[in-house]
Formats: sequence, structure tokens, C-alpha cells
Amino acid sequence: MSVNTASKLEKILSEGHYAVTSECGPPRGSKPEPILEKAELIKDHVDVINITDNQTSMTRLCSLAACIRLKLNGLEPVLQMVTRDRNRIALQSDILGAASFDINNILCLSGDHQSFGDNPNGQNVHDIDSMQLIQMVRLMRDEAKFLGGDDLDRPVKMFVGAAANPFADPFEIRVPRLAKKIAAGVEFIQTQCIYNLDKFEEWMKGVRERGLHEKCYILAGLTPMKSVGMAKYMQKRVPGMDVPDEVIKRLQGVEKGKQAAEGIKICIESIERLKECEGVKGFHIMAIEWEEKVPEIVEAAGLYPRPSVN
Repeated sequence: MSVNTASKLEKILSEGHYAVTSECGPPRGSKPEPILEKAELIKDHVDVINITDNQTSMTRLCSLAACIRLKLNGLEPVLQMVTRDRNRIALQSDILGAASFDINNILCLSGDHQSFGDNPNGQNVHDIDSMQLIQMVRLMRDEAKFLGGDDLDRPVKMFVGAAANPFADPFEIRVPRLAKKIAAGVEFIQTQCIYNLDKFEEWMKGVRERGLHEKCYILAGLTPMKSVGMAKYMQKRVPGMDVPDEVIKRLQGVEKGKQAAEGIKICIESIERLKECEGVKGFHIMAIEWEEKVPEIVEAAGLYPRPSVN
């Protein structure tokens, strides 16, 4: 599946190592320090750092600018790009902007509905969807062409990723939906946060039955729980999230001041179990606003030190 981009993430995966990725949310302001400080906490324990694109529809420093900040500081970012806010002209323009700074990884997403954020009356765009965004990036890379058919001055060298949610309803379309993204040209997948490991393993069984694990790299998504309150909120209020009652009970079974440590322990145990799941090629650790815990998780899960690649 090697695509010969300049992506460090692609090189690590193609050489057969487990990849470790994480992500940082840009600040709700223009100061660069918050994103650089977050990146500094995790940079030695992950291979690349995703920069979210106005997550939960809250207006933030744009993903592209934050990625450029990381790139100029010697770190490798993953540009997250949602189709919610831009038409195909703006999307292609931002992709060119990223390529001009040698940003070599992109994650193609639809984006959360604007009603979740600070501008609920904003109009979504969705000129193209995430599948078409994948196809567009591949066109700009593989054929060095704009979507309108004109030639680019050079191909955009990008390793193309997308998200997958094995837990959303209806469950029976989850594997076919992954197959569609692979057909569109996706090369790596970062999944929704995994708490129901049995259901995730059932999804992976379907993935393997269709040979999809051999056509893209699947990174298992994990978010450590800070408290039983967080677990209950994610179980009841976050669409597409599957938090089993057993996780709630386990967190309830420890003192309030020790729930965060228990949440980290659950995360580490999940990584250890998922290492045994055929087709899982790495881990995407989403500890938003809790980045200082990422090194602890990576080390305890036996994923440190990270491999070096040329």
C-alpha cells in the first residue's frame, strides 16, 4: 500500500511498525503558543499530530495555519479538512496551501453539524462530501489535476486519510461504508473512540472478510476517560458513541479522585487488547485538552520509543 509520498506516517506504516498518532485542537484565538505548547507535550511519543478543523463547529484558529506552525517547528502534522465550511474551490485552494508548506498528510471529513457550535445559524456548504474530497485529493496527487480538469504545476504529495465509525447505526453498513472510502482512494483510517471492544472486533472481522485491512491502514481511536461523568455524557449525549455500562460501572467503582487514573488504565488495557486484533496497524490517541497524559499512555502500552524513518 506504499504510495511514495513524503509522509512520515506512511513510511512508518509501510515498514510494518505500529503507528501512533494524536491530535490537538487549535485555540479560540490567534495566539500560536497554545497549539505549540500542546504539541511539545506529545511530540516525542507520536509520529504525527492531527490538527482538528473547527471541531464541534466551534470557531477556532484554522487547521491549515496551525499545521504550518507545527511544520515550521520541525513537527509533522495531519491536516484535518471538513467539507462543512468550504466549497470545492476553497478546498482545493487550501490543499494547495498545505502542499506549498510540504504538509504531507490529510484527513478528509464531513464535519460536525453547525448547530453544535457557536454559530448555530451558520449555513453549511457540503458542496462535496468526504468521499468526493478523498477522490479530489487523489486526483490532485496522482494526476496533478484540478477538479475542473486543468493541470497543476506539480502533484500534491499527500497521504490520504479519513475517519470511520464502527459503532454508528445501522451497524450493518459500517463495513460497506469503509469499502466505499477505500474505493474513493483512502489510504489510512482513524476510527471513532473505541470503548466497546467486542463490537469493534466484530467490525474488524467484517473488514477482514472483505480483505479491506489489506487495502488501507486502520488506526484504532482511543480517548481516555477523565471521570464517570465524562463517560455518562459520552454514552448518552454524543451521537455515534458506544460506551458500555461496564465502563461506567468500573469508573464508579473507584474514588472520585482516582477516576482519571482508572480511565487511563482502561485506555492502556484497550491498546494491549487491540494489538492482538488482526488488521489494526496503529493507534490514534485523542486526549483533547489532556495532552500531557499521552506520553504516559504510549509508554505504558509498549509503544515507546517511536521508530525512526528516513
